[in-house]
Amino acid sequence: MKVKIIADSGCDLPKQILDNLQIEMMPLIVQADGEDYLDRKTIEPLQLYSKMRNGSATKTAQVSPLTIKETLTTYAKQNIPVIYITLSSGLSGTFQTAVLMKNEVSEEFPDSSVAVFDSLGASLGYGLMVYEAALLAEKGECFENILSMLSTFRENLQHIFTVDDLEYLFRGGRVSKTAAFMGSLLKIKPVLHMEDGKLFPLEKVRGRKKAFARMLELMKERTGDTSNMTLAISHGDDIESANVLKEMIIKEFHTNEIIINMIGGAIGAHAGPGTVALFFLEKPVRTS
Repeated sequence: MKVKIIADSGCDLPKQILDNLQIEMMPLIVQADGEDYLDRKTIEPLQLYSKMRNGSATKTAQVSPLTIKETLTTYAKQNIPVIYITLSSGLSGTFQTAVLMKNEVSEEFPDSSVAVFDSLGASLGYGLMVYEAALLAEKGECFENILSMLSTFRENLQHIFTVDDLEYLFRGGRVSKTAAFMGSLLKIKPVLHMEDGKLFPLEKVRGRKKAFARMLELMKERTGDTSNMTLAISHGDDIESANVLKEMIIKEFHTNEIIINMIGGAIGAHAGPGTVALFFLEKPVRTS
C-alpha cells in the first residue's frame, strides 16, 4: 500500500505540489494581535505580512496534539503506512508532540507502520525533503526506503537566509535592539544559516545585492554539480527579489529546476517581510 506523507505548514510547498502528490498538510498556529490562526488555512501569508508591516506582534505555536493524533489514527486504522515529516525540532515543539502521539497510536494499532521524522529544516528546505519523499511514495517505494532517503537528504540539506529588516529578528530574540537599530541605519543585511536544526547568524553584509552575491558564494563553497538537483527559494512577500536571486543562480549554475514560493506564517512570523531564503544540497540525492 502506498505510503502517506504528512507535513506541517512550515514546509512552505506550493499548493499545486501538495495537491498533486496528495501530501497532507497540518497547520501550525500563528498568533497575531492576540488572535489564533491556522497557518495557510485561516490566515494567508499576505495577510500576516500586512499585519506585521502595520506593527502587529506575531508568534507561533505547534500543531495541536489532538490534530496530530486524529490524523495518524485515521491512517493506522486503515493500515496505511504513514510518515509525518515535521518542522525542525530546533524551531518548534511539534516533533516532540508528534512522537508522543505516534507512540499512543502505535500502542492502539500495534501492526501499523507510523513514523515521525524530524526534518531539522525549515521553509522550502524542509519542503524539498517532503517533496522528494512524496515522489518516492508516488512511485510505490517502501516505508523503510523513504525513511532512509530522508536521513540522507537531511544530512546534505543547506539553508541560507537573508532578512530585510533586523527588527523582526530582534522581536524573536535573535539580535539585540542596538544591533537591530544600527543594522537598519547602516542597511546591514545579515546572512544566516541552519545548524543542527536551528537558525544562526553567519555574517553581515551591507546591502541586498551583496547579500545575494554572498549567498551564491556560499552555495559554490558548499555544493558541487547542481544539474540534477532541485533547488528552492522562498520569500516573505518579495517575489521580485526571489526572481533576481533565481536569475543569478541560473546564470551561475545553469539550472532551471527551482521551486519558488512565499514563506508562510510558521517562519514568516519570526523572519518578517522581505526575507529571502535559498535551499540546496551539498551533493545530489536524486530520488525521482
